[in-house]
Amino acid sequence: MEAANNGNRSTIRFFVTYTGVKLPFRLVNELQASEVENRNTFFRGYFDEHDRLSGFDKLAYSEIELSHRYVYHDNGKLKQAEITDIDGEVTVLNTLSE
Repeated sequence: MEAANNGNRSTIRFFVTYTGVKLPFRLVNELQASEVENRNTFFRGYFDEHDRLSGFDKLAYSEIELSHRYVYHDNGKLKQAEITDIDGEVTVLNTLSE
């Protein structure tokens, strides 16, 4: 499913879950948009023009429980991660180098 995201060129795709402990997380088990309608919990992933995960929202019962937003260095390595938890607390993690 292609969609504009706040004026940025991005693709929105849906997933069952994620894998990994290092950032950025990797979303797995892709869903079609029609499969999301009857799910209580899923991940809405945002992908940039390079098909890199630029962020995701974990939705549970139509509410956002967790959000990640990623910024990359020109070489494709993660530069910054902004994580917002269910209480709205924001944590920003920056990498030390490219």
